[in-house]
Amino acid sequence: MRKKIALIGGGQIGGVLALLCTQKELGDVVIIDIPKAEGMIKGKALDLMESRPHDGYDVTLTGSSDYADIKGADVVAITAGVPRRPGMSRDDLLEINLKIITDVANNVKKYAPNAFVIVVSNPLDAIVYAFYKVSGFKKNKVVGMAGALDSARFRAFIAMETGLSTQDVSCMVLGGHGPTMVPLPRLATVGGVPIDKLLPGEKIEAIVDRTRKAGTEIVQLLGNGSAYFSPAASITEMIEAYLKDKKRVIPSAACCEGEYGIDGYFIGVPCVIGAGGIERILEIDLTDDEKAALNKTLEAVKKTVSETKL
Repeated sequence: MRKKIALIGGGQIGGVLALLCTQKELGDVVIIDIPKAEGMIKGKALDLMESRPHDGYDVTLTGSSDYADIKGADVVAITAGVPRRPGMSRDDLLEINLKIITDVANNVKKYAPNAFVIVVSNPLDAIVYAFYKVSGFKKNKVVGMAGALDSARFRAFIAMETGLSTQDVSCMVLGGHGPTMVPLPRLATVGGVPIDKLLPGEKIEAIVDRTRKAGTEIVQLLGNGSAYFSPAASITEMIEAYLKDKKRVIPSAACCEGEYGIDGYFIGVPCVIGAGGIERILEIDLTDDEKAALNKTLEAVKKTVSETKL
């Protein structure tokens, strides 16, 4: 019996995510959106169904505005919400997206109480916290897609600057999903070679700065909306790790209870994702500067979370 994947939100990310899950045959997919968008998501689902013969994908895709259709889902990925537009910060979105995530959380709790839930909506660190509080799910079954994307961007920029394969780049980004995130160039390597052996210090600093501003860079270039290909790829990686029990180490916004001196907040840390959801948070030794940077991003997360009043 195939697994069931529910995608809450059928916009740009939801559509690409449905395509990637189909191409990897991770499970049957149901896309949920608001009633006025039902025709649009049913059209996307049908379009994807009709594309399957080209490569022989044998999964089923459906679109709906009825949350009852997510019943029994193994994974729920939540992209619903208002995207960022030029001039908007992630925090500007909080009031609107908090109302949306509250409704989503109540419906997921009702129809898919055993699902592994990946929250993508911004401001990520506060919205995933809100889902966790409203739903009452166990902490290992709720995660925010943050570090997976931020680390992928860091990897991409290192590959672009060195001219070497992204496949050989390994790096890590901790902290909140925003301008205070903490890329760790000290731990970045290409094929095991530290990047400070491949790039000058000023180039590494420029890569770190670009990683922090990567989302905003795309928002400004698009002019209307935010990134969707790279977030969808990051979510797919997390879904696959869970459904296939891969034990992948993926930086994710997980609920810390003492790790890195953080208690009760979702923040980007290296996580082991397998059949148990967030099975472990890996702790690495940080330098004093890295600790200070992580504390700075924690304060930003705390501020945004406090505004949820949950």
